[in-house]
Amino acid sequence: MNRYLCLGAVLVLVFGIGHARAADTPASVDAKRMIGADRDAANWLSYGRTYSEQRFSPLSKINADNAKQLGLAWYADLDTNRGQEATPLVIDGVLYTSTAWSLVKAYDAATGKLLWSYDPEVPKELGVEGCCDVVSRGIAAWNGRIYLATFDARLVAIDARTGKPAWRFYTVPGDPSKPFENKAMEMAAKTWSGEWWKEGGGGVVWDAISYDPELNLVYFGVGNGLEWARKYRSANKGDNLFLSSIVALNADTGAYVWHFQVNPGEEWDYDAVGQLTLADLKIDGKPRKVIMQANKNGFFYVLDRKTGKFIHAKQYVPQNWADGLDPKSGRPIEHANIRYSSTGQPVVMMPGPDGAHSWHPMAYNPKTGLVYIPAQEIGKSFTPVKDFKTSEMGWNLGVDVAGTPGDKKGYLLAWDPVAQKEVWRSEHVGPWNGGIVTTAGNLVIQGDATGHLNAYRADTGEQLWSIDVQSPIMAAPVSYEVNGEQYIAVLSGFGSAFSLQAGKVAAQSGNIRNISRVLAYKVGGTATLPAAPPVQQLVLNPPPATADAATVSAGDQLFGRYCAACHGENAVGGGVVPDLRASNFLGNDFFYEIVLNGAMKDAGMAPFKAVLDQKDAAAIRAYLIKRANEDKVSGVK
Repeated sequence: MNRYLCLGAVLVLVFGIGHARAADTPASVDAKRMIGADRDAANWLSYGRTYSEQRFSPLSKINADNAKQLGLAWYADLDTNRGQEATPLVIDGVLYTSTAWSLVKAYDAATGKLLWSYDPEVPKELGVEGCCDVVSRGIAAWNGRIYLATFDARLVAIDARTGKPAWRFYTVPGDPSKPFENKAMEMAAKTWSGEWWKEGGGGVVWDAISYDPELNLVYFGVGNGLEWARKYRSANKGDNLFLSSIVALNADTGAYVWHFQVNPGEEWDYDAVGQLTLADLKIDGKPRKVIMQANKNGFFYVLDRKTGKFIHAKQYVPQNWADGLDPKSGRPIEHANIRYSSTGQPVVMMPGPDGAHSWHPMAYNPKTGLVYIPAQEIGKSFTPVKDFKTSEMGWNLGVDVAGTPGDKKGYLLAWDPVAQKEVWRSEHVGPWNGGIVTTAGNLVIQGDATGHLNAYRADTGEQLWSIDVQSPIMAAPVSYEVNGEQYIAVLSGFGSAFSLQAGKVAAQSGNIRNISRVLAYKVGGTATLPAAPPVQQLVLNPPPATADAATVSAGDQLFGRYCAACHGENAVGGGVVPDLRASNFLGNDFFYEIVLNGAMKDAGMAPFKAVLDQKDAAAIRAYLIKRANEDKVSGVK
């Protein structure tokens, strides 16, 4: 969902970095400390712990021998039961985390005592503007300040002075009738056609950024295009740089250094924003400084991080869209029938836009040499749309996207990035499981969608420990040490794109009870969680379905564009927001006050009167009534 189609950009801000802080200042993190983060084992200073984004902890007091003795040390209930995706920071005994709706909280990392809480007061009606729930994936710390990017597009420095930009790099080119910002944008413009700049082009940078202090390079991945269908954004022509690309810039100036485009002319949401992990590997007998990504498209890429040169890539999950990659350039060898914009025919893609690996962080363990990936198999169908027009609200994809029948899989995958092969895997009930941390104690820790936190041997994959935390885990754990005691901490809570949109499929992945918490574990921990409330049962009691087929069909189309992103495909909810088949307002004209006039905007339901009229709302209502009656008769919930 995108109300405002905008050009992508990476923006670096300077917030008084030159002003030194006392060593005992809370959140005291600077460049020197970050460069030495590998030697600062007790703390988790940044999103991926170090600049390299390896998510490897050198701590080993919790290890493969004693992991079975892990117990709850403390927990803290959060005040919003929506998707929780953040990786906490732990700095000098304080755990900092963001939560849904962009709240920030600080806890005593040993006891769980709440130290402070900050609410940026994001307007709740903006919840419908997000494709993927009202989540926050984390915060940053620098020189005694905590930095937060809010859901409503503000950058907030908590306990900070006002900041001013340094440099900016655009990820897609603007109006070619105006001077280009740099040669990189001039180069990129040659790969576009039509009037892409009038509707944005896309190219959002929405995941982690990596940094190599030795090369002084900043690395980031670029998102897909808007519209998804290249036909509407670029007249079905061109590679569309820098969409679906990994880009390296000079950290001081923002100057372009190199790029590698994963999917040229991309139109399946195979963006390249996923975690970029830096490592030093021996490949073909030679030491190489590499950057690695388990891309959404199903291929695991290894590039030279100094030059961007393609080293190698192999598929790590099943895929049906390419014969492979060119061994020299890394450019995909596409199947002839996958470009729905060109053929005008539907296509089923594996992986789909949920990705073989999505935002859920992977981890690399330099001791085992393995990368641990939250892998999944979720196919999607793409159906071309004729005469597409952009809208102020709703999906602006230029293509209809829907789930496919069949099993959806999820598993923890241990991958050898040198040999490019699977070493071991641990199967989950379904997809959309949590991010990962790995440690020097020969451990891999991951939560899953059934509501369990699990520990595995990093070398063999043997499951050593598992505990029920009452609610699904999507976020990645961290490991830290306070007063000589090692802890594992993670956020629980379900939500995000898959659980909102996939409906019944999301429920089949595991436990849809949503209890948002921070949970911390240690060897010998004796704390206990309160009894979990029962899962609420869905009751379907709709009014009779009396609308004609044409009205229901129109409602189906409108629901798919404006409602399904939050309320699920085929109007089957995923358990995070209300399932509209069971709404008490289906037989009540107050339905129109909610949909058109925002009567429930404080609960996250914005008014849609800018794009829908009474006839449209009535058609959506008729579709919902029809769907509720169908499922009541069949017994499907």
